[in-house]
Amino acid sequence: MKIIDHIKNANGKTLFSLEVVPPQKGIGIEDLYKNIDPLMEFKPPFIDVTTSREEYIYIDKGNGLMERRITRMRPGTLGICAAIQHKYNVDTVPHLLCGGFTKEETEYLLVDCMYLGIDNIMALRGDAMKGHQYFEPTLGGHASAMDLVNQINNLGRGKYLHNDEQICDEHNKFCIGVAGYPEKHMEAPSMNYDLKWLKQKVDAGADYIVTQMFFDNKKYIEFVTKAREMGITVPIIPGIKPIATKKHLKLLPQVFKIDLPEDLINAVESAKNNEAVKQIGIEWAINQCRELLDFQVPVLHFYSMGKSDNIKKVAGELF
Repeated sequence: MKIIDHIKNANGKTLFSLEVVPPQKGIGIEDLYKNIDPLMEFKPPFIDVTTSREEYIYIDKGNGLMERRITRMRPGTLGICAAIQHKYNVDTVPHLLCGGFTKEETEYLLVDCMYLGIDNIMALRGDAMKGHQYFEPTLGGHASAMDLVNQINNLGRGKYLHNDEQICDEHNKFCIGVAGYPEKHMEAPSMNYDLKWLKQKVDAGADYIVTQMFFDNKKYIEFVTKAREMGITVPIIPGIKPIATKKHLKLLPQVFKIDLPEDLINAVESAKNNEAVKQIGIEWAINQCRELLDFQVPVLHFYSMGKSDNIKKVAGELF
């Protein structure tokens, strides 16, 4: 079932969903199941599965020589989606990137999604390669999420690459999600500029938006208000991440280009240890989510990042 249909069928009730990360190569799927299992009591109608672009690794060849190779450290997004659907009977949302994939590779992935009965896609541009300052399109790939959305929609209409004509009678109109940034994308010169790009993605066919994590609800509410004024009418799902360790004070702003509220910073800094920080993060997320429930958000979407114990405690107070 499509995400927008799950939201419609909920009749105004806020849904619970989560996002998981594929394990690194060589690690089985059982640890992933152990993180998902405790959250199934909250009946998530869908689970997102991230993907990662290629990166360079260096292999010591001896005699002071290093060989540089390109690899993907966390492959298996579609396989994990299929496994989760089979095990839990929930819809899955594979993340699709521009970076690291050609248009042909994207088409093959979408065809696989059709065969697997996957109705939803999260379309993302992706980050720059590690070690690169700026995003550079892959040769033969897309430069923006808007172009990726266009390809997904075209395939859903039966139009494939290298063929301008509709070549099949069976259509699969994917439900497409895109990313939104309550504190604006780090490359955007202004929030208004960023919202114009978001509107273009929606106009290209995106059906819903999931936001980057944030810790100040005012920023989300302002973001939604400005998006609506811009003419964006699709559901805007807030992304939630309970802070869990002291190092998150530096790591989260560095990686995700977000701000943390001063009250949260002060509480974490004064905590005796990471166990105390985890409890602070849980309490902050509970209060944050209660406010968002009052705002009648369609879904509370949790970024698990391989951990579920704190999310279980938050969701247990809400659902």
